[in-house]
Amino acid sequence: MARKQIAIIEDERVIRDNYIDYLNRQGYSATGYATRQQALTAFNKRLPDLVILDIGLVDDIDGGFELCRELRNRSNTLPIIFLTARDSDFDSVSGLRLGADDYLTKEISLPHLIARIGALFRRVDAMQQDQPNESQLIRGDLQLDLDRLTTHWKQSPVNLTVTEFWMLYALVRHPGHVRSRDQLMEEAHIYVDSASITTHIKRMRKKFLQLDGEFSHIESVYGAGYRWTL
Repeated sequence: MARKQIAIIEDERVIRDNYIDYLNRQGYSATGYATRQQALTAFNKRLPDLVILDIGLVDDIDGGFELCRELRNRSNTLPIIFLTARDSDFDSVSGLRLGADDYLTKEISLPHLIARIGALFRRVDAMQQDQPNESQLIRGDLQLDLDRLTTHWKQSPVNLTVTEFWMLYALVRHPGHVRSRDQLMEEAHIYVDSASITTHIKRMRKKFLQLDGEFSHIESVYGAGYRWTL
């Protein structure tokens, strides 16, 4: 089986080489880039299987955010992890709103980082191997295509990330049933904190509201979680 390709965008060479060495020893094929432009040039030929990126890149103080935006425009399904020294809630929320699947600080241990990477790859594998029998799920004006991982609302496409798609699927499978944050994490095959779940939900709602200003089907249930209402 071919090794998973992981790209690391980190401007400090010692840190970058340390991550590359460790990931390679864990069975991945890791490649590093110091700048946003270096990474984009390489990605024009082929996207990796997963991207790990810092926010500040050389003199490009928010280069990681810009790169995340560009990558998400190219692919809704590419797993993206921020790994940065910037630990403010503002930066974390900004990264997740741009479509990142996870936001970690550099205080995280290497084994913990590997565990988070593994969780994202298991999510991808689960999508490919353990999809439900039905290929279409329709709830009123909502249509989910489980083969193509696409979402349509009133026949218009909704550009959800993979994480958002499976969170939505977890909600609409059983309309009216409250799904806790832990259940949403389990069914989306991710592990993040409660604030990150909230950010993903808000981002998903915003995408629907951009198509339909009266959209109100994702309901927050205080202290319990979220549900899809008909």
